[in-house]
Amino acid sequence: MKAFNLLLLLAFLLNTPTAFADKILIAAASDLKFALDEIASEFKKTNSGDTIEIVYGSSGKFFTQIQQNAPYDLYFSADIAFPEKLAKDGFAASDVITYGVGRIVLWSASVDASKLTLQNLTGSSFSRIAIANPKHAPYGKRAEEALRSAGIWHLVEPKLVYGENIAHTAQFVQTGNAQIGIIALSLALTPELAQQGGYYLIPDSLHEPLKQGYIITKRATDNLLAKRFVSYFETAPVRALMIRYGFTLPLEK
Repeated sequence: MKAFNLLLLLAFLLNTPTAFADKILIAAASDLKFALDEIASEFKKTNSGDTIEIVYGSSGKFFTQIQQNAPYDLYFSADIAFPEKLAKDGFAASDVITYGVGRIVLWSASVDASKLTLQNLTGSSFSRIAIANPKHAPYGKRAEEALRSAGIWHLVEPKLVYGENIAHTAQFVQTGNAQIGIIALSLALTPELAQQGGYYLIPDSLHEPLKQGYIITKRATDNLLAKRFVSYFETAPVRALMIRYGFTLPLEK
């Protein structure tokens, strides 16, 4: 009888969510693709039993999806205003944490953009210029602000092609579908893109800051893995990695 009861208990436990969550789904801005993949890989080295799935895309689209109860446990946004709005409206189980400030750069796979400025975009050499869609992508909004501040928006707007997010925008340039583009510094610094061309760091005085932040979503209120992962995210090795990928950290701005 005791053996039978033990078997029943084991069957119950195997079919009941454990007190320690072992899976999270993260929605993250595309500028974090390489940095967050590396962070998750390092985390897994000491948490091999956990499952971490990451979906990359537009911060604005993730914002809308979370409002519609999409099953994300963590949300890393390239514009801190999105998680702030979610927290205000009751969709967050944590405070909004600033994880970095992004920068935008001019980058090309076919020419050395380090020798260029935004004014070069008005010339005949560039007929297709890629930026992220300003309607929902924070990097696209900052690109538009920089082009307007430089006084050339009206000249380059007819040449613009829009990526769904900043990674998609970089892909346009990398594949030659655009001759040049305004992308995230964090992407321009990756080995794959860095070996294809230099970049021009666009002065941050030309646009609003790209202050970025994350939240644990309301659906992950009791998800211990989500809490362990964000605790790891605040450690010194992760901060060093974020700096390596071109992010300015909050205490250093």
